[in-house]
Amino acid sequence: MQNRTTLGIAFMVAFALIAPIMDACAKATPDYIPVMEILGFRFGIQLLLLLPLALALKIAHRPGLREAGLHLARGFLIMAATGLFFAALRDMPLANAIAIFFVEPFILTVLGGLFLGEAVGVRRLTACGIGFAGALLVIQPSFSELGLVALYPLGTALCFALYMVMTRRMATRMSPITLQAYTAIAATLLILPLLAAFDGTGNTALDPAMPYGIAIYTLLGVGVVSTLSHLCISLALKFAPAATIAPLQYLEIVSASVLGYLVFQDIPDRLTLLGIAIIVGSGLYVFMRERRLERSLTQPTTAPHTP
Repeated sequence: MQNRTTLGIAFMVAFALIAPIMDACAKATPDYIPVMEILGFRFGIQLLLLLPLALALKIAHRPGLREAGLHLARGFLIMAATGLFFAALRDMPLANAIAIFFVEPFILTVLGGLFLGEAVGVRRLTACGIGFAGALLVIQPSFSELGLVALYPLGTALCFALYMVMTRRMATRMSPITLQAYTAIAATLLILPLLAAFDGTGNTALDPAMPYGIAIYTLLGVGVVSTLSHLCISLALKFAPAATIAPLQYLEIVSASVLGYLVFQDIPDRLTLLGIAIIVGSGLYVFMRERRLERSLTQPTTAPHTP
């Protein structure tokens, strides 16, 4: 699979660049739309986009009991991860939440070594550490200032790392389109009963409301962008080990900072710019190292000269 690692890295970079657009759409959604309803649109649109495509391409199949359980587990993990993050965005700037979330590559790198048998060398761990140091420079998150809301992105990090490990195991055995379609089915089956049960209760997190105005467009944006970004991450995990692509997630802070400035008028300071430079540098290091390894493995060896 080494000769396809670079392709996996490219898909991971694409994910890191476009995923914050989904988060920005969620943050821009008016407060009268509860977080659970945003999740309903996020997975419902993914289901409507990918399931017909999987059926048309004849790559859908009837999962067995064990596989259905895995899809439900993945659906719960990504639903919990996204819900916690969207809830954090109600009270935190986009870049702050992502900076705290960036303990996830550490978790993913360790889990990739423990559960997937992937090689986790000193260089990869160092790249993760340097990238995380850059993320701390971007925002310098303070738990004393943010309070319990700072724990939401940490919960997102743990759930998302577990989701990535399960995705890596399953992405090598089925099409990413099918995998993400079934994930959307599982998450939707978990969300819809909650929305129905809390309809009319006045619960600010669960009681659904009819969207209007800008909310219609932001909810559509959440659904469409999330579908594209998670197809990218499934393809990345299909072609590359989780431990290899983990440091590249730090590139997400770059697009998040740009969106924070353009959409929410969050102006980066000098430490932010320094942190972004460090994050980009660690991501480029991983990319260039994998390219060198790929060339060394694909380069034909010269037979020894025999007199």
